[in-house]
Amino acid sequence: MALNGASSNSITENPAGQVPNDGTGICQLDSYLDPFKDALRSRYAKAQKWLKTINDTEGGMERFTRGYEKFGFHVLDNGDVVYREWAPNALRAYLIGDFNNWDRDATPMTKNEFGVFEVTVPGKDGKPTIAHDSKLKISLVTPNDHARQERIPAWIKRVTQELSVSPVYDARFWNPPKEARYVFKNKRPPKPASARIYEAHVGISSPEPKVATYKEFTQNILPRIKNLGYNVIQLMAIMEHAYYASFGYQINSFFAASSRYGPPDDLKELIDTAHGMGITVLLDVVHSHASKNVLDGLNMFDGSDHLYFHEGAKGRHELWDSRLFNYGHHEVLRFLLSNLRFWMEEYQFDGFRFDGVTSMLYTHHGIGTGFSGGYHEYFGPGVDEEGVVYLMLANEMLHQLYPDIITIAEDVSGMPGLCVALSLGGIGFDYRLAMAVPDLYIKWLKEKEDIDWDMGNLVFTLTNRRHGEKTIAYAESHDQALVGDKTLLFWLCDAQMYTHMSTLSEETPVISRGLSLHKLIRLITHGLGGEGYLNFEGNEFGHPEWLDFPREGNGNSYMYARRQFNLVDDKLLRYHFLNDFDSKMQWTEEKYGWLHSPQAYISLKHEGDKVIVFERAGLLWIFNFHPSNSFTDYRVGVEQEGTYRIVLSTDSKDFGGHGNVDESTRFFTTPFAWNERKNFLQVYIPARTAIVS
Repeated sequence: MALNGASSNSITENPAGQVPNDGTGICQLDSYLDPFKDALRSRYAKAQKWLKTINDTEGGMERFTRGYEKFGFHVLDNGDVVYREWAPNALRAYLIGDFNNWDRDATPMTKNEFGVFEVTVPGKDGKPTIAHDSKLKISLVTPNDHARQERIPAWIKRVTQELSVSPVYDARFWNPPKEARYVFKNKRPPKPASARIYEAHVGISSPEPKVATYKEFTQNILPRIKNLGYNVIQLMAIMEHAYYASFGYQINSFFAASSRYGPPDDLKELIDTAHGMGITVLLDVVHSHASKNVLDGLNMFDGSDHLYFHEGAKGRHELWDSRLFNYGHHEVLRFLLSNLRFWMEEYQFDGFRFDGVTSMLYTHHGIGTGFSGGYHEYFGPGVDEEGVVYLMLANEMLHQLYPDIITIAEDVSGMPGLCVALSLGGIGFDYRLAMAVPDLYIKWLKEKEDIDWDMGNLVFTLTNRRHGEKTIAYAESHDQALVGDKTLLFWLCDAQMYTHMSTLSEETPVISRGLSLHKLIRLITHGLGGEGYLNFEGNEFGHPEWLDFPREGNGNSYMYARRQFNLVDDKLLRYHFLNDFDSKMQWTEEKYGWLHSPQAYISLKHEGDKVIVFERAGLLWIFNFHPSNSFTDYRVGVEQEGTYRIVLSTDSKDFGGHGNVDESTRFFTTPFAWNERKNFLQVYIPARTAIVS
């Protein structure tokens, strides 16, 4: 896989070695792709053609992706405000707002040959005549009905919602005085060698039943994340979304940071403060679809069905009830690529987790499709080549302009080449999410007795990833926390979480099992599952209950739309054991760096004993999943001779274990081959315990 690492992540540069520069270099990494060389060449050629078009017509990708400097509202030095909007189907357009008393005819706009409307609102005494934070809209006259349609500007940077008045958003002219604007103090941290990701949602980041703020997250949650040892935060639900309960996945204003949590500068302060702690911050970006809202979204913006989206059924996602972008359109590319650039520049994000990539890659959007892993599923008529090319262009632009960027793809299909360098014909992401892993744990906890857990299947699922394509493993994410499902600890302990999580009550077999397996599952996922690790906030300490946003079905309650960090701060509750273990796990990885080390060598998967042994990053990992059998002098093979000492034990009393493992023990190797390793050593490994040496 050295070829991938050595090859440039750019369509414009040659791959390493004697590899053809036509998008088929990826076949040298995976010969099963050979029958699909034509499809690989086709998408590569399309991406090259787009780059040439952008160079010829826009002066290059760097200028093209600054669309936010041309469209939307811009204040000139003399106080004039220039506003531009692409709305080719509209006959006429007017800017209306508080500044002109909402007079529909007072401020007409002019339209150019590309369908772009423009108007300049003159300043007065060097200052804008549109007041900061005042409301405005674009008023359009469209064919056929000639009725006025008022819309929120597509490139608007600030929208607010007054639910007591209406769920529809208001557009705001955001232009604070220069002296009041946030100034970033800290440089972006270097790209982490190991990505330990804390997936977080600002609004739920408080024990109180309310929508938490950017300020509260900065003050209360960032120190927790730092202390836990995570070095990357993935922020959800930041792009302004119509409906709080959508978890941020129904975007209506792509350039606006959600006003639910506070003003834009508070988000900037959050990111800047994280940078000061050495933490990388990623945005959960939604370019896979858009809210179908007409009054405050992009849908039917200029009266047509096909401005930013495909027309008709092709432009609608039947499961998500949302609109689908036309990735093959020049202006849509400008909008989306500039959107990525905007979040990098304006808010200083360090990268993106792209949501819903499966929907973007296929014309069927993954609906009703069970991916078997057959390569024919990844090529041919089911693939949306325009969507693939858009993702290639996005990674091209981002990696060229921001060499330290991190891009992550959320894809359930297993598309080959997703995390292969663009010069080889890959799609250019840095990481993909290992979505099969949490599904396995939930399935087993629902359906199997512990004694029936299949060690071979567990190892296979954790290591079954495309060789050389970096993967982020996780035991559970926000998906598993949602109402209708349960967190892992809830599956393990259920009702006893309400009665026996206090250290003053007896540790029942259910609680003991729950604490043990919670740690084992996380540790083996961390050590074996990928080149990055992700945790959803609160799950590190076994957050009780599911996550459910206020909605009609629950009486608009915030009861479950919060994270009860107070539970972990109470040392009389057992949650802090899990929290402390999670922290120890992250900081131990920081020291030894197994996530950026080569894949593990697995020397043992013993079905009867329920024991798994592997080596990674110079460490020996031993897991005993057996519900009742402990083993003394258990012989395990190890390649490297020497003396081993325990660096992490799930059985430590500090982590709610039973203290049966003496952590001062030293293990000495014997030069006798065992399990195809050159040496062996013998350990005591109690039931439901893991040690790392």
